[in-house]
Amino acid sequence: MAGKLLKRGHRRVTGEHPMQSAAQRVRMTYRDLLKLPDDGLRHELIDGEHFVTPSPVSRHQIVLGNLYRIIAPHVHACGCGVALFAPFDVVFSQYDVVEPDLVYFSMERYHEVVTEKNAQGLPNLAVEILSPTTRRRDEVLKRRLYERMAVEEYWIVDTKAETVRVHRLEGATYARFELPKSGGRILSTPQLPDLTIQLSDVFEVPGQRAG
Repeated sequence: MAGKLLKRGHRRVTGEHPMQSAAQRVRMTYRDLLKLPDDGLRHELIDGEHFVTPSPVSRHQIVLGNLYRIIAPHVHACGCGVALFAPFDVVFSQYDVVEPDLVYFSMERYHEVVTEKNAQGLPNLAVEILSPTTRRRDEVLKRRLYERMAVEEYWIVDTKAETVRVHRLEGATYARFELPKSGGRILSTPQLPDLTIQLSDVFEVPGQRAG
């Protein structure tokens, strides 16, 4: 569960590679983040570091839409949980607030942590779709954050390589394996035991059927 938010903070905007050292840096809080104007960009905090992401490209959104159309009807039909897509804040602590591209909450956890404005706790599954501006963040910083916070499963979807890298929590660390689109591979997860996903459906683009 997210910790209680402090009343004081300091606003500082950085990019993917912050220039200040950790010793010089004053960490930003969720309260500070909420004071920023709504500029249509994605604003996230990882250990108090502020990251801003521009609007995604069409390929990113197509793949995100494909995944959501696969997962959301399934969880609705089984009544087992809720799938949400960005923008939606997931608040791990006052210093760690992210907007995963897609998150899944079991129904029990949904009622425990999801509020009208954000989630104040862990999703069962987090999904990030790689973009050139977010690759390091998704592959390194967010992976470490999700692992540290004990998010049960984390998928990194690479639209260029057409692969899904699955990080599945085993004990306190992630076990990792990669699934390519080729070969008719199927993606499944213990978080949604009755769901199977054809990777060709994930990476399908309009007007182009899977071969």
